Amino acid sequence: MEREITAITAQKRNPQRVNIYLDGEFAFGLSRFVAAWLKLGQKLSSAEIERLKDDDTHEIAFQKAMGFINYRPRSIEETRRRLGEKGFSTEVIEITLAKLIDKGWLNDLAFARQWIENRNTFRPRSNRVLAYELRLKGVADDEIAQALEDFGGDETELAFQAGQKKAQQYRYAERADFIKKVGAYLGRRGFNYGIVKPVVEQLWKTVTATESECSPDIQKME
Repeated sequence: MEREITAITAQKRNPQRVNIYLDGEFAFGLSRFVAAWLKLGQKLSSAEIERLKDDDTHEIAFQKAMGFINYRPRSIEETRRRLGEKGFSTEVIEITLAKLIDKGWLNDLAFARQWIENRNTFRPRSNRVLAYELRLKGVADDEIAQALEDFGGDETELAFQAGQKKAQQYRYAERADFIKKVGAYLGRRGFNYGIVKPVVEQLWKTVTATESECSPDIQKME
């Protein structure tokens, strides 16, 4: 049985969606994109109505995903989990992901490269820890390996960079305590002992040299 569209009105809370009235009664809401081809007086079959509702569900999922990945870069698996949390079916989720991947808006290799570059700049840690973080986000091992090859830094340099702030925090500590505290911090960042030991020694030399340079020359002051 066909039903006639008797009104199409904008939703008050969301102007990007419209309310569809069939035979004088509210029937369902649709995104403006899905409803673009509808007009007053048009008659819809039951199959067409179901198809409109299905298209609207896919459009909602797509817009939810876009809002999620526009906030900051996301992996494919992160986006899949997010859509699952929003209650979308597996079919809708996979179709949405395929669309985003096809358009280049989801790309795990690009995501991994950006993740590593950002970490190296602001919160350095070992390649081992970076790989672990990316696995938690569902990135495949081959893409992690490629991203580390492209953007992974020298771990000695990264360890030194990571330890500078902590070294300043303990610059007045005794040498043994300094080495213990800063070394433990770098260990938690995933750097192995072979890297941590010489880096901590270098950091100690750096902070003690800086303190020495900043100390007043008593003889000159006299």
